[in-house]
Amino acid sequence: MHPFLFAAIGGALIGVSVVLLMLLTGRIGGISGIMGGLLPPSLADDWRLRLAFIAGLLLAPLILDAVAGFNGIGAPTAGFAVLIPAGLLVGSGSALGNGCTSGHGICGLARLSPRSAVATVAFVAVAAVTVFVMRHVI
Repeated sequence: MHPFLFAAIGGALIGVSVVLLMLLTGRIGGISGIMGGLLPPSLADDWRLRLAFIAGLLLAPLILDAVAGFNGIGAPTAGFAVLIPAGLLVGSGSALGNGCTSGHGICGLARLSPRSAVATVAFVAVAAVTVFVMRHVI
């Protein structure tokens, strides 16, 4: 199967999943918000739903690999010494920005939210600057 077809199917599945989440629960499919409800100091009342959503995100590549023999995910290009602080920085930024690229970029833009449009532009701009600095300056 062509990689672009995998991407199209993945995008469609993401769209279907966030629409179903909104339709069935009234919640926005923002991963940082869903994950935040599973972390201390207090567990969210709907922690089972949140845990199932995160488990689905983690299990999907394994299921795809079992079914198709390819999960589309390459080996990490950085070690844990870079990935762990990067993940913490992304999580902190999501908390400061009151959302993440999934909440703002997928759900918010689909709802034509001006706040989400500004947030998504900011996310992409910071990502572009970060890649430039990491690849060409440092």
